[in-house]
Amino acid sequence: MAPRQRTFSVWIPRYMNHLTMRNYSVKTIDTYRRVLHDFSSYSAGVQASDDPDVETDGYEVTNFMAQASVERSLSATTMNRYLSTLSSFYKFLVGQQVVDTNPVLGVDRPKIKDRELLYLKHADVITLLEKIGDSRDRLLIRTIYATGVRVSELCGIMIEHIDFDEETIRIRGKGGKIRTVFIDPDTLTAIRGFTGGRKDGPLFQGRSGAPLSSRSVQHIFQKYAPAGITPHKIRHSYASELYRRSRNLRVVQENLGHSSIQTTEVYLHTDLEERRKVYQEHFPLSNE
Repeated sequence: MAPRQRTFSVWIPRYMNHLTMRNYSVKTIDTYRRVLHDFSSYSAGVQASDDPDVETDGYEVTNFMAQASVERSLSATTMNRYLSTLSSFYKFLVGQQVVDTNPVLGVDRPKIKDRELLYLKHADVITLLEKIGDSRDRLLIRTIYATGVRVSELCGIMIEHIDFDEETIRIRGKGGKIRTVFIDPDTLTAIRGFTGGRKDGPLFQGRSGAPLSSRSVQHIFQKYAPAGITPHKIRHSYASELYRRSRNLRVVQENLGHSSIQTTEVYLHTDLEERRKVYQEHFPLSNE
């Protein structure tokens, strides 16, 4: 039996096919491909080979990350994405019995400073909405806050996917995954009036009836929102408010469409007044 090929030129395309089969988006697959080709080029230099072997260790992964960080001025968040890509690739190789272990597991991840993102409290969001005179733009921002959807998901909402009786919307999220989000009656009433009897097609239309672009949504936020408040920050506000009032992390995770609950935890905050109350009630010096 011929020895199994273990080079990047063989396994990167196979991994790309694996991601395609798992219904990853074209954009995500392209991002993974770029990172893996970068690592392949680095390994070619280390191994002095035009077609390097995929076998490596945590030391070489760390060296690659350090080199990429300096040459490209990568942020800690981007470096973590690189490591996640490499880890996913090597997890696949372990499953295919090409390598014995995942070398990324032993690599320390860079710390992300100032992880607590800026967001608006509920009253602030309502104040923002009340200041917007254009009904479409007001509804667009309200829909993000009411449902917690991503910008790409907002642009992809079709009228036929809105269940006005059940007060839900069927959302196509990352990787084509379908989930159901909930929406309040007042926002649904605004949607019903906005659509003007249309039964299908994009909820928010751009030119020629096509779905509104993500870039257009960004421009709308630049027009109305305070500095630093993006669609993602309104999604953050949704998550923070829902968790603060429910204390149900699992529901927040599923509503946001996160595959990992660790991702959801980034969005959560303990309310300042709640922290004050706990401190005053339970810390001994505060009770003396």
